[in-house]
Amino acid sequence: MKILAVCTGVARPVPGKSYKSGIFKAPSDAPIMVDREGLIGDAICNRRHHGGPEQAIYGLGSIDLDWWSDELGRTIHPGTFGENVVIEAIDSRSICVGDRFETESALLEVTSTRVPCATLAVRMGDPGFARRFMNAARPGFYCRVLRDGIIQAGDEATYAPFQGPAVTMPELLRTYGRNLSDADRARYLATPISDKLRAALTG
Repeated sequence: MKILAVCTGVARPVPGKSYKSGIFKAPSDAPIMVDREGLIGDAICNRRHHGGPEQAIYGLGSIDLDWWSDELGRTIHPGTFGENVVIEAIDSRSICVGDRFETESALLEVTSTRVPCATLAVRMGDPGFARRFMNAARPGFYCRVLRDGIIQAGDEATYAPFQGPAVTMPELLRTYGRNLSDADRARYLATPISDKLRAALTG
């Protein structure tokens, strides 16, 4: 398994909006330092909803991008959805909270899923794309950085599934903002879920 792409972006105006976003990302051929806040040099404009230690890295699998290319009838290049890394042979539908990805120097742990927003719809040129993204249930995954390092396209990566209860990315997306049963709440809390979601579940 390899890291197929490492993507960063600069702050750019969002068409038709009054704000800037770092969603416009492109792959880099150079090694990039990653620390607890994410990729060094990657723009994070709205820190209320994006970035921070619990959402330091946004990842997608190559299977996700291949699926979207077929679905949309055009090649979807790495960085299109604002992802920081694309990992070979990964399908985000099967990724769970607590799963880990490790390269020679860096270690990432999955914390939560991506919930689509209006900025993604603008980025894709489709006002209905957020709903389409939700329905596809291939949301990708946010990670915290457990060990700082340097990553680049071509790096070998190992995948270690979480050994506790399974909370998949599609399930997190489907239940976002909804009340959970006591059993499901306990299951979610038994994982290394993001601090924000943990607070919402225990508040």
